[in-house]
Amino acid sequence: MVFDFPDTARFLTPEEKLRALRRLRADNQAPAEQEKLSRKYVFAACKDWKTWAYALQYMGVLCPLYSFSLFLPTILLGMGYQGTKAQLMSVPPYAVAAAMTVFIGWLADRTKWRGYCNMVISFIGCVGFAMLLATQNPRIQYAGTFLGAMGIYPCVPNTLSWASNNVEGVYKRGVMVGIVVGWGNMNGVISSNIYFPREKPKYTTGHATVLAFMFACLFGGTILTHFLLKRENSLRKAGKRDHWVEDKSQEEIRMLGDCRPDFIYTT
Repeated sequence: MVFDFPDTARFLTPEEKLRALRRLRADNQAPAEQEKLSRKYVFAACKDWKTWAYALQYMGVLCPLYSFSLFLPTILLGMGYQGTKAQLMSVPPYAVAAAMTVFIGWLADRTKWRGYCNMVISFIGCVGFAMLLATQNPRIQYAGTFLGAMGIYPCVPNTLSWASNNVEGVYKRGVMVGIVVGWGNMNGVISSNIYFPREKPKYTTGHATVLAFMFACLFGGTILTHFLLKRENSLRKAGKRDHWVEDKSQEEIRMLGDCRPDFIYTT
C-alpha cells in the first residue's frame, strides 16, 4: 500500500515521521502538513493557466500516438512484408522510441530542461510526419516512422512530469494531471477518424492532421509554456510578486503552494 503522507505511513516510527516532515519544510517545495480534501483545490487547478497549457501539449502528443498503429501496417505491406515478418519489422520504431524515452527522462531529470527537451523531440516528430506526408515511397515513410515515434513517446512522460513539477499540493496536482491526461485521451477519437481507407497508402488527411497537432499543440504549446514560465520566474526573482504575501502569516504563505513568490518553476 502506498501512503499519502509521512504522518499516515504506518511503517515509519514517530521520529522518522518527524524527520520526513522537517525535510519537506526545509525543501520548501511541498506542504509540510497533510492536506484535507477540499473543492478549493479543484477550482485552483481549473483556474490555473498551466493546467490548460499542459493539456494543449498533451493533446498534441496523444493524437499522433493513437494514430501510429493505424498506418504502420500499410507501410510495411507496401515494403512487401506480411505476417510474422511484418510484425517483426514493426518493432524497430518502437524500440528506438523506447530508448529515446529513457534518455530524455534521464536528461530532463538532471538538467530540469523539460521544455527544451519537448521542443527538440517534438520537432523531430514533426519532421517524421512531414516525411510521411511528402512521399508515397514506403521505405522513406518507414524511415519517417522512426522520427515520428521518437518525437511522440518521450513527450508523454516528459510532459506529465513537467506538469507535476510546476504545481504544489497533493490535490491540486492530482486534479491538474487528471485534466491533462483526460483531455489528451479524448483526442483518440480524432485519430481513429482521420485515416480514411480511400486515401491508402498516403493517408494525406490523417498525416496532415497529425502534423498540425504536433506542430501547433505540442511544439507550439511547449514554446508558449516555456517562455511564460521563464517570464514568471524572472518576475518572482525580481521581487515583483512579493506583494502576494503582504500581510499574510507564515502558514498562509506556505499554503499558497506554487503561487508563493519563492516557488520557481521548472522550464
